[in-house]
Amino acid sequence: MNAPLPIAEQPLLALADAVAQACDRIAPSFPLDRFIAVNPHWGWVDRPIEEAAAAVGVLAGMTLLPDALPARRPLVADLAGLRDAVVHQISQHCAAYFDAGQARWHLPVDEADAGGLYRSWLVRLAADRGLHWPQGRKAALAAIDRLPRDPMAAIAHAIGRLHVPPAGHAACLTAWLLDLNGWAAACAYQRWQARLAGGDDPRLADLLAIRAAWDALLAEALPAADVQAWGEGWATVDAAIAAERARQHAGWDRMAEREHRLQAALIAAMSRPMAGAAAAPSVQAVFCIDVRSEVFRRALEAVDPTIATRGFAGFFGLPIDHRPLGTAWRQPQLPGLLAPALTADEEPVERPLAQALAERRRARLAATASWDGWRGTPAVGFPFVEACGALYAGALLRASLPGGAGEADWACAGLTRDEAAAVRPRLALDAEQGATLAAGVLRAMGMVEHFAPLVLLCGHGGQSANNAHAAGLDCGACGGRSGEVNARALALLLDDAAVRAALVGRGIAIPAGTWFVAGLHNTTTDEVRLFDTDLVPATHAKELDALRAALAAAGDATRAERAPGLGLPAQPAPALLARLRERATHWAETRPEWALADNAAFVAAPRARTQGANLGGRVFLHDYDHRLDADRGVLTLILTAPVVVAHWINLQYLASTVDPVRQGAGNKLLHNVVGGGVGVFEGNGGDLRIGLPWQSVHDGERARHTPRRLTVFVEAPRDAIEGVIAAHETVRRLVDHRWLHLIAIGGGAAPTFHRRLPGGGWDAVG
Repeated sequence: MNAPLPIAEQPLLALADAVAQACDRIAPSFPLDRFIAVNPHWGWVDRPIEEAAAAVGVLAGMTLLPDALPARRPLVADLAGLRDAVVHQISQHCAAYFDAGQARWHLPVDEADAGGLYRSWLVRLAADRGLHWPQGRKAALAAIDRLPRDPMAAIAHAIGRLHVPPAGHAACLTAWLLDLNGWAAACAYQRWQARLAGGDDPRLADLLAIRAAWDALLAEALPAADVQAWGEGWATVDAAIAAERARQHAGWDRMAEREHRLQAALIAAMSRPMAGAAAAPSVQAVFCIDVRSEVFRRALEAVDPTIATRGFAGFFGLPIDHRPLGTAWRQPQLPGLLAPALTADEEPVERPLAQALAERRRARLAATASWDGWRGTPAVGFPFVEACGALYAGALLRASLPGGAGEADWACAGLTRDEAAAVRPRLALDAEQGATLAAGVLRAMGMVEHFAPLVLLCGHGGQSANNAHAAGLDCGACGGRSGEVNARALALLLDDAAVRAALVGRGIAIPAGTWFVAGLHNTTTDEVRLFDTDLVPATHAKELDALRAALAAAGDATRAERAPGLGLPAQPAPALLARLRERATHWAETRPEWALADNAAFVAAPRARTQGANLGGRVFLHDYDHRLDADRGVLTLILTAPVVVAHWINLQYLASTVDPVRQGAGNKLLHNVVGGGVGVFEGNGGDLRIGLPWQSVHDGERARHTPRRLTVFVEAPRDAIEGVIAAHETVRRLVDHRWLHLIAIGGGAAPTFHRRLPGGGWDAVG
């Protein structure tokens, strides 16, 4: 047996556990270039959602209900009347510390910065002459000098100085982090990425030490009795959370009523007689499960009933990052839950030209960086246009005109349009490796036989100008990028003759008459662009032309359906397309599209279960046939990955709608990008804003997202679903703690529906 810890070490170990608990409560917020939705309370899913909502209400004044106004427990900075000043000072320090090149005039990293976030703050705080100290600057400097140089020691010092009892340690520490929730989430992202790579990152704990130290410093100017009473008050925090939970009970009942009404409508839609077995399709079109795809898929099937659509996560199962030609930059192209295992490199169609094209691109990117660097320095400021004369003034004028921002492109920086069209993403795999990857993807898609002559792999991406949160319009399953790279890389892999030959040995025979083609659904204009069509055999020219025509007609129908929601009047199809293209490229357009607003449900079932039903662009549609999934591997994948991503999206939209001040990004008209892409300020300071801009969930008159938890429908035997729940803690927590609803569909012409009860058991619904 291990010897007991010395008495002096026991409190430190308990405090370390409390620090770990507090840090674990903070969900990551991804930077702007890979901005994906995250449940902002992901660190609380080990508790029932009602308890978690009450806790963040007491500790941070946050809410998950549209009609709740919880009272936040004050911190010492509140007692001193300096909370805004504290948040601003810490936020400005973090902005400088994490700057990735935006502030090109700031000093190089010095020894203080190299010592970590907390130690650099100590140095900068002592040197900051702009702060007003209630106890006077001399006394404040002495107090700063007494602070420990080690972050954990600083936290222990603050807890002791402020008389917080052990029973309140975790709650108090969590409240300090939630007081800087934006920067805490940014630090949590650094830790998230480090842990995906098998490491760790200390900066979230450093931030906690900074916030704790601030309250310890301010306590020096407050009456000792007030400080002691504040600290001892943390012994009652659990009772306060319980009381808040009881107060919010009726609000959760009202939300459940809204959710049950939606479930009833979807059950009715899926209870209609299913269409009979269709003839062999002319095209199989695989779209992302994104709710925006539901509208387009429905339109495409109506335009051409010989086209069969399927839903699959938009990264198409490829665990990749993407390295553009001529750069060392890598962009993850997979869900934030995962770490990339492979790289898709860009290669020119004519490989001997690779080096020359890469050099041209590097030179152009360097020139652009130099130009932008000079343009962005404080010395230039307002005289910039005057110094550049008509050259830049003309560019500014063009950008100010409708449509003047130019046609959007997703990955063409440093390339001309022709050059961009002449490069393709490829995976450096031999035939056996490629076949192993391809077999796993095809089985997950449920596509192992009966291939159509043409198979479309259609990713998606948004299009907007002057939009800090543009990545939020792209594919969350692709790490906040468009799905172009994934779709093209997979199509090229599946069209490779050697890979196909190796697939036969893995039980999948793709006919010689089948060709895979990649596409990209622009969700802002509802146009679909096809890629690498020069590789399509002449024998498929007729099918390709028919597909193009069907996609164009489906785009017309989809745009007409979406137009009223965008405030656009009925008009001829060409005029509506022109209007949407203008919105997509207009630098002053605040609502180019509604993205995933009003998402409400996830369906994993054969397409026949939902085909023909108008689901209103509110449902994630994932094809799944449990009869092809004997070992339940695909079911496990769906419940542990796409369902979790959909839940993240759902909770981010919910939180940003019901609590835009604390959990949303605020007014995008006031946004200033921080640190080259770490996040945004609303205005010139305060905490880093996370979540969605107000314009993403509200049209100025009413909310465009209805706050409700995700309802997940899965057509599979209930015992199979129970097996996944039992084996995977994350899924079990989401279901048992009511973060989402789970309903099993019993197959057949007259389906049955059973809701999974928290803790176990099923209840018939519908």
